[in-house]
Amino acid sequence: MAGAKNHDYHILPPSIWPFFGSMAALVMASGGIMWMHSVAHGGLVFFFGLIGILYTFYSWWSDVIREANAGDHTPVVSLHLRYGMILFIASEVMFFVGWFWAWFDFSLFPSTVDAVGGVWPPKGIEVIDPFHLPLLNTLILLCSGTTVTWAHHSLLQGDREGLKTGLWCTIALGALFSTIQAYEYMHAPFAFKGLNYGAAFFMATGFHGFHVLVGTIFLAVCLFRTYKGDFTPKQHFGFEAAAWYWHFVDVVWLFLFISIYVWGGWGATIHAG
Repeated sequence: MAGAKNHDYHILPPSIWPFFGSMAALVMASGGIMWMHSVAHGGLVFFFGLIGILYTFYSWWSDVIREANAGDHTPVVSLHLRYGMILFIASEVMFFVGWFWAWFDFSLFPSTVDAVGGVWPPKGIEVIDPFHLPLLNTLILLCSGTTVTWAHHSLLQGDREGLKTGLWCTIALGALFSTIQAYEYMHAPFAFKGLNYGAAFFMATGFHGFHVLVGTIFLAVCLFRTYKGDFTPKQHFGFEAAAWYWHFVDVVWLFLFISIYVWGGWGATIHAG
């Protein structure tokens, strides 16, 4: 037959979401620039664009889920979806490389930046005790890596209750991490602005905190889909992508903890608060 499918690839029908998402991103970026320059209604434009992007996420991924349930995600398509997620995580790695690069540049060459006294951390700065809340958050994230792995193995073995329990535990640990980090920020002994130490610290750890929040939402969506009956031992790319992303968040935090909290504050006065 002329219209018969004789290959393993999925030919996508025309979709509005790439165009709609691009326009929403343009509106959000324009609104953000207007907001930063105190242009009237800039914040409103920004949030309209943000709503458009979130709606694009929901609609586009809903289409992907429907395609999977319809059997369009053949082994070849699933493999390429995995390639796409690997490339996305690789781009995220390079994103964090930029923040680490800035941190090491500031710390290894303090005389070339506005560090007080030409040393790092700058003279007079009290640093956060790495073996208090940061160490606790490290243990929390490491535990969350084991619970999401537990959930993954439960899924592969057809244990739906183990999958649900593992996801619940991982989401709870992610929320606890974010809560502790917010508390740490509120009691930080240095500000975001004024010194490169504060700016580099908050940008690196803050963007990681944002990724933890995104990963928690990602896993919460997987939990919701689990209760709806989605995911099978042979077809569960959505969950697998979330688990990969969460392990990436774990690994980045280990580098942050060692380089920024431990090594980056070595020899400085520890904040007593």
